[in-house]
Amino acid sequence: MSYLLHRLVSDAAQADPTTEAVRCRGSSLTYGELDAASNGVARALIDSGVTRGDRVAIFMPKSVEMVAAVYGVMKAGACYVPIDPNAPVSRGALVAADCTIAALVSTPGRAAAIASAMEGHIPRVAVLVDDGSGPALLPCPAVSYSEATADRRASDPGVPSIEMDLAYILYTSGSTGVPKGVMLTHRNALAFVDWCAAKIGIGPEDRLSNHAPLHFDLSVLDLYLAALGRARVSLVPEEEAYFGSALGKFINDERITVWYSVPSALTLLTRFVNEPGSLPSLRAVVFAGEVYPTKQLRELKRVVPQASLWNIYGPTETNVVTYYPVGELPEDDRTIPIGRACENSEVFAVKEDGAVADVGEAGELYVRGPSVMKGYWNSPDRTAEVLVPNPVNSNLPDLVYRTGDLVRLRPDGDYDFLGRRDHQIKSRGYRIELGEIEAAIYAHPGVAEGVAIAIPHENWGAAIVACVVPRDGAILTEGEIKRHLAKRLPRYMVPARVDVLHNLPRTSTGKVDRQTLARDLQTLRVSS
Repeated sequence: MSYLLHRLVSDAAQADPTTEAVRCRGSSLTYGELDAASNGVARALIDSGVTRGDRVAIFMPKSVEMVAAVYGVMKAGACYVPIDPNAPVSRGALVAADCTIAALVSTPGRAAAIASAMEGHIPRVAVLVDDGSGPALLPCPAVSYSEATADRRASDPGVPSIEMDLAYILYTSGSTGVPKGVMLTHRNALAFVDWCAAKIGIGPEDRLSNHAPLHFDLSVLDLYLAALGRARVSLVPEEEAYFGSALGKFINDERITVWYSVPSALTLLTRFVNEPGSLPSLRAVVFAGEVYPTKQLRELKRVVPQASLWNIYGPTETNVVTYYPVGELPEDDRTIPIGRACENSEVFAVKEDGAVADVGEAGELYVRGPSVMKGYWNSPDRTAEVLVPNPVNSNLPDLVYRTGDLVRLRPDGDYDFLGRRDHQIKSRGYRIELGEIEAAIYAHPGVAEGVAIAIPHENWGAAIVACVVPRDGAILTEGEIKRHLAKRLPRYMVPARVDVLHNLPRTSTGKVDRQTLARDLQTLRVSS
């Protein structure tokens, strides 16, 4: 059993170095090649002064070189900090400076851009992957990736590490507008990966997809589960990630057996690939990150009748902590539960009065277990707000994580997800869950996607605007959607306005970009 993430690829290489490990855009590496390349990256970083515990930013598009860099950083005893290659360089520079990166793995053009934006902080070295954008004018020494990885017999430098050391830091949006760095250890990640291997299964015959970008926590399962099972992982190029027809072709061309993504990507997929049996290689489809509307989930189940479906839940700060194997779906449009705690994790809900929520009662979900983060980088106050003493058993010494998510315990032991504390709004004196409105929106047969957004209103406190995307061939109007919702919701929950859009904006992780919608809608008038 491996206790370090980078040992997974070394163990796979030792077992069979000729097995294909990773593919992307026509390039591939075997486990032997990936192990040697990551050893070369590690040695180049160490030779340039990177030491145990340092942070190394990875700022580049998906590629086989990116995967080698991930393992190489950890073999150097450092932790990797993925930076969104499609985000504004200023945000990437903010992340890199915040965690005082010791080194940068990037392409020449991106390295030059981010180095010039990092005021007052200069990394010790940049490892540059040639993409034709060079040469780069940098304030620090540079090492060519091709030179660093030229020795195909390069050995692991053997930096002492233990499972409690940091493996990576993922930066997520902060409520204050400043990104926060979630610190995750080797143990945090492997607790989830090992569970998934035991529950869903993995072997050399499997072909995993990597849909999520590296800076999104969903990427953790794809990379490390594949290495654990000595399977192949195929990286979905960014330019194909949100085109349904391209995803269908990718799955069939790569013969993907295990798929993992946000539900939004699967919704796009089934809009274009909708014939039962048209994705025959899939044996397991795993989704997380947002609610999967039951109507769309029913479509997925129809398209891949041979595959097991898994709804898994967990914030970035905890990896995955609950799961629900999808069986029969509700006949109506009630959403499926997030399920129950993964083995070796504990979850419980706490009501506003501090008591544990019983069956049928709502409360905030707390998480306890080995997958819970170490804290937020350089932010003890933020950490103390969410990593707290156990509120229901003071005899247990470990801290638990407050998720901010509202749940309700069902009689069968599963939890229903009710929404975020910060998605509960007050309008005209009523407490409203936006998720309940969205569930009613999705019940309309002509709706492909829909969200409910709250915007400030001088008289009501908050006004609700619905944004909907029609199914192919459907024609929707504001009046029709309002009439549909009026039959299902109290009058105070019916949106003040409905906008019919061609597409919903998305974040770099594939989720609906609610902040962009809210910002754009605030500039528009909602009548009283």
